[in-house]
Amino acid sequence: MRYHFQYRETIVSIVCEPEFLKTAEDAIFEARRIIEDKVARDDFFRITYDPYHACSDDHSLIRRMCEASERSGVGPFAGVAGAVAVYAVERMRDAGASTAIVENGGDIAFLSPEPKTIGLFADHPVLKDVAFRVASDDITGICSSSAKIGPSVSLGNSNVCTVFSDDVILADCCATALGNLVTDESSLADALEKIGSVEGVKGCLACIGGKVAMFGEIPEMIEADVGSAI
Repeated sequence: MRYHFQYRETIVSIVCEPEFLKTAEDAIFEARRIIEDKVARDDFFRITYDPYHACSDDHSLIRRMCEASERSGVGPFAGVAGAVAVYAVERMRDAGASTAIVENGGDIAFLSPEPKTIGLFADHPVLKDVAFRVASDDITGICSSSAKIGPSVSLGNSNVCTVFSDDVILADCCATALGNLVTDESSLADALEKIGSVEGVKGCLACIGGKVAMFGEIPEMIEADVGSAI
């Protein structure tokens, strides 16, 4: 079943069996507390656009955000949505869920052995009603950044940039990094190769102007009504 959950800035869609919903909600509150505690100790963690080194006493979730920050070349808060999403999916998995999906502002932590349709929302006619068909026995990430859609900061001009990685937080950070690099059509090839070559990234996609380009391993793309997709 699909549920909507909102708490302050966190607005998520959760796909799970009813018995795992509270586990997901509790995990979201816990992830937020961990991140807010770090910000209270060091607000630079929240505002920097540069890679950030973890402290020895940081929570493992913070360390994972910092590791993704360093590998992608962006600030750790570029991975905050993915961090909250994957924390919830991990808790549902540990509680026994075989299907657990959390979408947090365009960043998805995904676990489902049965294929699911994942909508791609992009302000572009070529990508209208396009979705990915995804199945995974392990947690994987599908994360997007856009200069046209949503409130997140992008230093580029892309309609959408999407990154696929089994490290959800890395996928989130790399989607931001890719979005920063895609400034015009001529920048697509170099940007995709750079981010697609980051260790842990399986594949990536970017769209700007009249062009859509891909690099690496991309899930099957299908025509779908994205309004009914995840």
